[in-house]
Amino acid sequence: MKISPLDIQQQQFKVKAFRGLDPDDVDAFLQTVAGEMEELLREIGHLKEQQARQKHEMVDMEEKERELRQTLLSAQRVIEEMKANARKEAELIVSEAELKGERIIADAERQLGDLKTRIEEVRRQKIQFEMSFKGLLDSYNRQLSGDEPA
Repeated sequence: MKISPLDIQQQQFKVKAFRGLDPDDVDAFLQTVAGEMEELLREIGHLKEQQARQKHEMVDMEEKERELRQTLLSAQRVIEEMKANARKEAELIVSEAELKGERIIADAERQLGDLKTRIEEVRRQKIQFEMSFKGLLDSYNRQLSGDEPA
């Protein structure tokens, strides 16, 4: 059975004729006990409210911690995805650059081959021209020296 401060204040004791208690002393004591009990009950209520607030704050903090962990994990996943995408993009860029380089080298080799062919053609034409010119000069020389009729 719970006793409230009001129960203590309203408590009545039987007074015996010869060995009784002083009612004023009993009432004063009961008032003191009731006041103390009332103060303790207020303090208990305050502590329960404080405990409930702290428990609520703890639950909030745990939720925030959980959210932070999830955010951190999400950020780590995003970072890993970004790294993987960057690696793939870098590999693609390098592959494209290598392919472009190979095309440039192939074009340069083709142009070199064309230039060599042209040089050979020009050399051949030069030799042919020199031979024709020499033949022409020989012919004019013979005509001038009178060896050959005009």
